[in-house]
Amino acid sequence: MTPKHEPPRPHTPAAPPHAKGTSRPRPRHHHVEAHFSGSETVRDVVLGMSDGLTVPFALAAGLSGAVASSRVILVAGVAELAAGAIAMGLGGYLAAKSEADTWHSELKREYEEVKEVPAEEQEEVRKVFRAWGLEGDTLEAATHAVCSDHDRWVDFMMREELNLSEPDPKRARVSALTIGGSYVAGGAIPLAPYLLGIPVTRALAASVVVTLFALAVFGAFKGKLTADRSSARRCAPFSSEPSRPERRIRWPG
Repeated sequence: MTPKHEPPRPHTPAAPPHAKGTSRPRPRHHHVEAHFSGSETVRDVVLGMSDGLTVPFALAAGLSGAVASSRVILVAGVAELAAGAIAMGLGGYLAAKSEADTWHSELKREYEEVKEVPAEEQEEVRKVFRAWGLEGDTLEAATHAVCSDHDRWVDFMMREELNLSEPDPKRARVSALTIGGSYVAGGAIPLAPYLLGIPVTRALAASVVVTLFALAVFGAFKGKLTADRSSARRCAPFSSEPSRPERRIRWPG
């Protein structure tokens, strides 16, 4: 009597046939790399918030021991916020403009050196590639690929020799607004209790509590961003940027 084969159970579907000697394809997992971005904006927020939380608080605390009117403290605090935001924003604007001026100055100098002393500049390109582990014909091919175009050559030297990237033309204005706005946002926290119409001593105690709490939250948030940035840098040994298409060299032939 021919034995009967039992059909596969409903909850265990039969596996699809595959060729002998071949393995079944493994499921493909989508790999997502989370890199830190927006470091300049975060730096501006940290700068503005840290000063905004401490300077107006110190002013309000000092005045709380000298006057008994919350109105006077608020007027002085608002005046300090306005002056501090303007000063901090102007400082950020000038710093960003200085970075842009430095980049343009170095760019001009690199173009002059590529034109006047090309042999020395080519040797500097070789030094960079040797540090990457290139040797022999591969080294010469990479050097030729970079130096065959002056714009690409200068861009390579700016990034790899001087570690400078082209600044955003809007960077100075954005930096000034970010720092100034962060200063005002941070400074409003220690001054908020004086708006409640409570005695100055109680307002001062409340200001201490909310300021300490804001500093703790802000510090934890800053620490998390810093940790994420460090992790992203360890994932990119040659660059801290998420992607740098300028390094994609077209090999001759």
